[in-house]
Amino acid sequence: MVNTPQMPTTPQTFTSYQKFVIAILAFLQFTIILDFMIMSPLGAILMPALKITPYQFGLVVSAYAFSAGTSGILAAGFADRFDRKKLLLFFYTGFVLGTLFCGLAPSFEFLLLARIVTGLFGGVIGSIVMAITTDLFPFSMRGRVMGFVQSAFAASQILGIPLGLYLSNLWGWHAPFMLIVGVSIAVGFVIFTYLKPVDGHLTQKTDQNAFHHLITTLKTPRYLVAFFVMSLLSLGGYMLMPFGSAFTVNNLGIDMAHLPMVYLVSGISMLFIGPLIGKATDTLGKWKVFLFGATLTIIMVLIYTNLGVTPLAWVIVVNSLLFLGIFSRIIPAQALISAIPTATDRGSFMAVTTSLQQIAGGLASIIAGSIVIETAEGKIEHFNVLGYILVVSTLITLFIMRSIHRQVPESTTGASSPAPAAQFSE
Repeated sequence: MVNTPQMPTTPQTFTSYQKFVIAILAFLQFTIILDFMIMSPLGAILMPALKITPYQFGLVVSAYAFSAGTSGILAAGFADRFDRKKLLLFFYTGFVLGTLFCGLAPSFEFLLLARIVTGLFGGVIGSIVMAITTDLFPFSMRGRVMGFVQSAFAASQILGIPLGLYLSNLWGWHAPFMLIVGVSIAVGFVIFTYLKPVDGHLTQKTDQNAFHHLITTLKTPRYLVAFFVMSLLSLGGYMLMPFGSAFTVNNLGIDMAHLPMVYLVSGISMLFIGPLIGKATDTLGKWKVFLFGATLTIIMVLIYTNLGVTPLAWVIVVNSLLFLGIFSRIIPAQALISAIPTATDRGSFMAVTTSLQQIAGGLASIIAGSIVIETAEGKIEHFNVLGYILVVSTLITLFIMRSIHRQVPESTTGASSPAPAAQFSE
């Protein structure tokens, strides 16, 4: 049976420290997401700069995903044996160094290696963030928390991607990576100084053998269903990302000067809508919001991937609605999935989940690179095929999430385990 949450043990309004934790997790996600997201808009600049093909660019994107997935699996056995703050700082330091190497890369080969190093450390961070979220916040508040954390995705577009493109136009594609390094160092300092230890899980009995703990997690039937559905959510979505900027420029007719505007406007809209989706997830029901998001995603993907030359305003509207659908899937999905693992398996479960998502994303990038074709004029062909794959994967996730929803009733609103009171002190 699923680890069904109990009745609430904490207030349903955020304390000052909880708000601080949410802000830290959001900024942390901002740097991690930006590091991955920046590759997509840089594609139109990076491919000609390094004289690489769409397939090679897909390898650069997937290199991060595969190394991140591998490191996450290897770290899963140890994820529940340390203070999550210390674990977070260790992997975040490695992530910053890897990103620095990306910014200093003089060639395709060096960049590929740097992305592997970055992925080895960055791939574990997402799972630690999810574990901290689940440790410190009850089930009835996780939709709102994840809504704020996922807004980092929008913030990376509003601040990071347009600025990254601007810096690339001024000083080359290396500049955005140096920007990420600077922001990450500041975020890391705040985490080190102000975040309290997250070690409540260490007081509970857990498997001391790391390998056995990993194998047990991988063999638990209810966990396997969650692993599969979250991987499938990533598989479809990551197919569109790597070639989104090239498709927008070469197929939709949006020039490089206006490309940042597409990300800026859609990002601003999602920055405000993300927390609203999180609130709706907790109040209207996680399954209902997921159903809405999946339906909207299917509709907008079919429209977006079949567009030809399109006015800038319509491209912005379509992108904004597409992101609304994506957010309305991932936020309730993460909230529902967070109720499945026991407290002693939480770190391992989240590590495996995140790793499989990264691996699925890497596979998606390679598959996408082998499907799409860049013509002599620069146009991206067969992009609509990627959309059809995303539609099919979304339909499958609908059936699986419905089953998970039935095991985690919406009327159950508590935490899967009470968070230590010290974690929430003002």
